[in-house]
Amino acid sequence: NDCMSPAQSPTPAIVLERPLPGVTVVQLNRPERLNAMTTELVEGLHQILNQIAIDAECRVVILTGSGRGFCAGLDLSGYGSAPHTEHLGTTQRSFAVQKHIASLISHMRAIPQPIIAAVNGPAAGGGLALVLGSDIRIACESAKFNVAFIRVGFSGCDIGTSWLLPRIVGVARAQELMLTGRLFDSAEAFRIGLVIDVCPDALLIEEAITKANEIITNSPFAVSLTKEAMWTALEIPAMQSAIDLENRQQIMTSLTQDAAEAMNAFVEKRNPHFRNL
Repeated sequence: NDCMSPAQSPTPAIVLERPLPGVTVVQLNRPERLNAMTTELVEGLHQILNQIAIDAECRVVILTGSGRGFCAGLDLSGYGSAPHTEHLGTTQRSFAVQKHIASLISHMRAIPQPIIAAVNGPAAGGGLALVLGSDIRIACESAKFNVAFIRVGFSGCDIGTSWLLPRIVGVARAQELMLTGRLFDSAEAFRIGLVIDVCPDALLIEEAITKANEIITNSPFAVSLTKEAMWTALEIPAMQSAIDLENRQQIMTSLTQDAAEAMNAFVEKRNPHFRNL
């Protein structure tokens, strides 16, 4: 296991673990504040995503929190300033902070590896946004969620939530959750389709690793193109445009050495050995 910190803080805001080959666990690490977002934590996450994007050894990311929370959203006791904004005016600095946080969702989508959110406790506001921006979502029984922004006087539409939440749970449910900001539990999250599974607290990471291993049995190129196009398809209004994109992906993947290896492994009833070639 190894730890990385973007700042000189004695306790790194983000901790990396590699529990087994191909799987990187990214743990938000401000447990005393339920992993609430500060500039150090958000910038740390940006830097870690940059590192992971070019890490050939990493096939799947598991995003989770340390302690009893996943992420409580913005740290209301003080976020800090976005990097390189000391020279700006008040409005400009505030806008830079907004973009610094919200761009995490685009950044999560941009990396080639799928992200599994392993929700180990409360996920509120920006924490919920990180769950929504992940590719697969699993929660433990004690997890709780809410669209917290509206409860502290802000719009309920923030950090991609107004776009992501209705696409994941449906428009009617998303509107009610955004307008009330109410807390809902893991059972409701499962019932409305926000998470694909709920498991006992002690088994959460184990379950996430099992799901990661299911992904790893597929070739890296096929997985990264699937992640890319399944998000893009949500933004395409015309079915034919999505089919055109799919057609190109199928030919691109079919011509790789890994595709031949996947076919041979299937026929020979063995595990494939992928080299991303």
